Amino acid sequence: MDDPNNEYGQPDIKIQGLSIWLHKRQFPDSTDYWDANWLDVTVSCIAEGSSVLAEGSLIHLSEITQLLPQVEKLCESLKGKAAMVCMEPVLSLEIAAKNHGQMEMTVNITPDHLHQRHTFVYEIDQSFLPSLVADCRAILAKYPIIGKP
Repeated sequence: MDDPNNEYGQPDIKIQGLSIWLHKRQFPDSTDYWDANWLDVTVSCIAEGSSVLAEGSLIHLSEITQLLPQVEKLCESLKGKAAMVCMEPVLSLEIAAKNHGQMEMTVNITPDHLHQRHTFVYEIDQSFLPSLVADCRAILAKYPIIGKP
């Protein structure tokens, strides 16, 4: 797999081996909530001996808006979980609090949901959470939600 950093620059979200680049709205002229808020993205997940790349209209902005308050709460309390379960079966992310500020991040990713499944588990710490909050806010500032569900 070619390094997406070489092609796309810095990712919009980066946590351990997970990188997500947001390229554009899938339907930039749409004013319909469901159509207007899909983003074309590239997602890369890398761990020792393994890498998976998925591309396409995989993330709906509502998934970022649901993730943000969960991460904010996790950042404040260091208890519980934060999750982004995408409508498209290509990507899901869960960050679960462990002990003493330690977190476990589980990423499920596949470029072909009919024939493949890939799960990555990362041990991270609380220091990743503030940047994830900032990343989610920056995404929603760049791509505000259009319409209402």
